[in-house]
Amino acid sequence: MAITLIVGALAVVFDTTIVSVALNDLSKDLDTPLATIQWVSTGYLLAVFVSIPLAGWAQSRFGGRRLWIAALGGFLVGSVLSALAWSAASLIAFRVVQGIAGGIMMPLTVTLLMQAAKGRAIGKVMAIITVPTALGPILGPVLGGVILHLADWRWMFFVNIPFCAVGAFLAWRDLPDDRPAPEGPRARLDVVGLLLLCPGVAALIYGLSRVGDGTGFVSAAVLVPLLGGLALVGGFTAWALTRTTGALVDVRLFRHRAVGSSATLIFLGGISLFGSMMLLPLYFQQVRGEDALGAGLLLIPQGVGALVARGLAGRYADRVGPRRVSLVAFSFVTVATVPFAFVTADTGELLLMAALFVRGVALGAAMIAPMGAAYVGLRHEEIPDASIITRVAQQIGGSVGIAALTVVLQHSAGGGHTPGALADGFGTAFWWSTALTAAAVPLCLLLPGAPRRPEPNEADARDLPDRPTKEYA
Repeated sequence: MAITLIVGALAVVFDTTIVSVALNDLSKDLDTPLATIQWVSTGYLLAVFVSIPLAGWAQSRFGGRRLWIAALGGFLVGSVLSALAWSAASLIAFRVVQGIAGGIMMPLTVTLLMQAAKGRAIGKVMAIITVPTALGPILGPVLGGVILHLADWRWMFFVNIPFCAVGAFLAWRDLPDDRPAPEGPRARLDVVGLLLLCPGVAALIYGLSRVGDGTGFVSAAVLVPLLGGLALVGGFTAWALTRTTGALVDVRLFRHRAVGSSATLIFLGGISLFGSMMLLPLYFQQVRGEDALGAGLLLIPQGVGALVARGLAGRYADRVGPRRVSLVAFSFVTVATVPFAFVTADTGELLLMAALFVRGVALGAAMIAPMGAAYVGLRHEEIPDASIITRVAQQIGGSVGIAALTVVLQHSAGGGHTPGALADGFGTAFWWSTALTAAAVPLCLLLPGAPRRPEPNEADARDLPDRPTKEYA
């Protein structure tokens, strides 16, 4: 089941990382300014956030297997249309189609496997299902660079076809048929919540994406969507708290300490992961003169480290608890980021590669442990909402990290364009990244502690999908 879900999820992960290295080629080929072409990525990201909150309702309404196959089909259609795009506007529109499907698939991937696991070996399950996240930074930029070197940008979308086709076949064959009973009650869509939460989150992401335009956080183009998004999300929270059942996302889950602390740590982990993923390739390109393929190859050690960490982090999270694993992992992420705060134009590549590998190992563990902790003690029907909450927390954290570190980089570079001045600016930005990561360390103490042996009646309850197992102290 895990392999089935991973095959389909790889299409979404690869598509995101491949396109990020091709914006310059798209701008030239479609004869469109880079500011417009940026919407190929921004439009996709906004569409993802519009559809993520719908995943829980759609699963209860149509069933997990049918929803997964439909989302894969939608992503396949969006990929083919994107490959056949004739203008920047058409490409942006077709990327939105991809984003809507991808937004459904992101939380659904974790939900289906967690529900099948029934509370057992949460760390191991999370280590398996996050494999695409580790492979994306390793293979995505390299695959994108190879495609652009051998062919044109349209093949970046054609490459999704085999993943979607094989993934849909495996899903039809391997996933359980969990369609709701025809005679049972049908899940109703929370229309008010939909009109509040989806545009609210999209407005927040849009406002944060405009920070990098050079005006920082003080321009109307940034403040208006940010404040509007906060108002809509706050309105949704108040609306959801008044409903005992049927809210688009059950925000009452934050009453569980594990969910609240996990979402906070995942938010801070998103700042560290996505913020640094913006800084690192820019440093290699702007300061050291690497092209897109060269920067992607230099980032491989971090991706390899994240991939290596998954098995160990999952095993130890089940053995000693997510609290200890997260505490050690976030501490090592902080320490491994410090060398980049001292970068110059001539810093040895061997030192940077070693630091990237250690940082990747720690980042992999830092994301697995708190993400798995969010599901401790939850009932079967609560898992979809937890998946949505953690996914939104990670993505918003990533957007905050990119926006904040972009502003720091712009101001600390002081307008200089020499390698030395740019290196100083990157060093300051990495100091901020180090501080933001360090802020997460004490919060790790709020996560669930060491697992304990279940009582006999609890061990019997493991096979029941509607009863949570109390595996953690």
